[in-house]
Amino acid sequence: MLWRKKLGVTLLFLTVALLWVSSTSAVSSYLIASLERQYLPIPVSKSPKADAIVILGGGVGAAESPRIEVDLTDASDRILHAARLYKAGKAPLIIATGGANAWLGNKTPEAFTMDKLLREWGIPKNAIVTEQKSLNTYQNAVNTKRLLKQKNLKTVLLVTSASHMPRALATFRSAGIDAIPSPTDYKIVNQEKFVVLSLLPDIGALGGTAQALKEYLGLVVYRWRGWIR
Repeated sequence: MLWRKKLGVTLLFLTVALLWVSSTSAVSSYLIASLERQYLPIPVSKSPKADAIVILGGGVGAAESPRIEVDLTDASDRILHAARLYKAGKAPLIIATGGANAWLGNKTPEAFTMDKLLREWGIPKNAIVTEQKSLNTYQNAVNTKRLLKQKNLKTVLLVTSASHMPRALATFRSAGIDAIPSPTDYKIVNQEKFVVLSLLPDIGALGGTAQALKEYLGLVVYRWRGWIR
């Protein structure tokens, strides 16, 4: 019975230690930065031109009760960045892609909500195409490919969060799309010196760690399923 008690204490210690480490901003920042630094930002003025700008969903909340307007989320930089690219003349068309995840309680397709926000920001309606069926990055790529073929478009500026770009770009290119990365929504900025507080647990840092691990796991799963070559 003593060995069971020791095993229980050891497992408890390891669990607490793992939770502590995962909740530190030092670990969270390192993991997120390892994804974000793979594709560095490009000033809008220096961005190459393309046939279309593709925005991946995840940056807005629909105007569903009790909201009366579109709600900007942490990744809403995606939509703003796409609007800036369009206004700078980098592409004549914006493709907003994203459906409604019923299992998350969403009733309104994200693409519809992005379309509404883009028009509010001055993008003409005839310059926006929505793809409202995709529920994940792979479906984003497949459905976008279909739209591009219908409209005889070749190159796209792919807009998504920097930490999501490695998986998104690999998926789009594996689907046969000539995609140029145009990342935004960088979470990690340069820190000149070590901060002791970065070793203390923080709920926000835990969320960042979870998000980074989700992306790395997503890369493994997508390769296993053949969605990334």
